[in-house]
Amino acid sequence: MSIEAPYRTDVVVSGMTCGHCTASVKEEVGEVDGVRDVEVDLSTGLVTITSVRELPLAEIRDAVTEAGYTLAD
Repeated sequence: MSIEAPYRTDVVVSGMTCGHCTASVKEEVGEVDGVRDVEVDLSTGLVTITSVRELPLAEIRDAVTEAGYTLAD
């Protein structure tokens, strides 16, 4: 039985310059409770998160900060 992930959240992350950067963001955001998938576009900084619950922006920001980056304004 698969768990549906009905929520999608898009944020833009500043400071990523390479594949290692995107992998770090993907790993940290992927550890947030309820996250099922994370896609990171290095060229735009866009991070698309699919989750089973609505994610507070503070949780996403904390994960991005833990990876060493910041959310764009």
